[in-house]
Amino acid sequence: MLTVPYIRENKDHVLAGLAKRNKDFGPAIEAILQADSKRKSIQTALDSTLGEANLLSKEIGDLMKQGKREEAELRKAATATLKEKSRELDAQLGEIEGQLRDLLYTVPNVPHLSVAAGGSAEDNVEVFTWGQKPALSNSRKPHWELIEEYDLIDFELGTKISGAGFPVYKGKGARLQRAMINYFLDQAQEAGYREFMPPHLVNEASGYGTGQLPDKEGQMYHVTADDLYLIPTAEVPLTNLYRDVILREDELPVKMTGYTPCFRREAGSWGAHVRGLNRLHQFDKVEIVQLVHPDKSYQVLEDMVEHVKSLLQNLGLHFRILRLCGGDMGFTSALTYDFEVYSGAQERWLEVSSTSNFETFQSNRLKCRFKGEDGKTQLVHTLNGSALALPRILAALLENNQDESGITIPSVLVPYCGFDRITRA
Repeated sequence: MLTVPYIRENKDHVLAGLAKRNKDFGPAIEAILQADSKRKSIQTALDSTLGEANLLSKEIGDLMKQGKREEAELRKAATATLKEKSRELDAQLGEIEGQLRDLLYTVPNVPHLSVAAGGSAEDNVEVFTWGQKPALSNSRKPHWELIEEYDLIDFELGTKISGAGFPVYKGKGARLQRAMINYFLDQAQEAGYREFMPPHLVNEASGYGTGQLPDKEGQMYHVTADDLYLIPTAEVPLTNLYRDVILREDELPVKMTGYTPCFRREAGSWGAHVRGLNRLHQFDKVEIVQLVHPDKSYQVLEDMVEHVKSLLQNLGLHFRILRLCGGDMGFTSALTYDFEVYSGAQERWLEVSSTSNFETFQSNRLKCRFKGEDGKTQLVHTLNGSALALPRILAALLENNQDESGITIPSVLVPYCGFDRITRA
């Protein structure tokens, strides 16, 4: 969430940046500034009223000591009137603060200067590519056929017990899934990230803290009886570990990683282009999260990009990196790099990671701060990345490494899963 002082002091910059998102936020910004002016006016009136009431209260005490009871009673009556006025002003202040907060929730983060304007994925900018498209035979098969042929995942059984988009991994499919999770976690640990196992359900405050609420409320599974939400990513519980926390500067950076299942309703997204593992309601992901000094966040973002690059290179997957345009970027992000792997059998790119810098947008909601050497507190910058989301990685591994007799497993995963080939039983 943007801060009002930042908006007021950098109005032109904010409007120019938000224009990159292909939507006019001018009216919302004006409404925020007007609401804040009204808030300040009410706060000034309230402070004046309370100050006058306090002054009268002191005078009452002095008059009583002097035996001037009648004058004291007059002051008491005036004080009562002022207290009633202060209660009314306090109620008005609460109302305008709520309106201001709701207005701020409607405005996304300001894109970084390097972000291109645009309205869709067509306007994203390719900044890096690695590897070559796999050379597959004409008999190549998409992963959903390979999965059935080698009995790795059962989509129908998942539909039976839960619904569409909830696969059941079996045998070598389950072992390969577990191998990727452990490999990604070990690589994160080697890179200095501390591992956590967070809850898979979060409360409303956590959803607001990282920006999933109210922006993505319809995309999250809501357990209404307990007012809890199933997490769409480990970013939510991991970042919220530091909600309402003031760190010391020497405690930065905070580097966290965690594996969780992720739950997304993905309403209205079904079709031929999302068959098999391409789009799921439940999937596994290893996440990396950092809380850093504002002066270092963009270098840290590049470091996180390099970490994800190394994972894909070690898996031998042809991939590219896109810097998202304003219109395709997430609500909370200032700069996002998307990683896409090439699917040899489907002959299309599949997104497998988003790595983003949120600057102070999340930390302002979270009230996550640090105290500098000068004793002043300021907001940290928060960043996160998928390292990696498993379904489309698995899809690409199966498709790109297939031959007539089976599927070859990348060498880095063999020690984790215990086999180097998947063949017909």
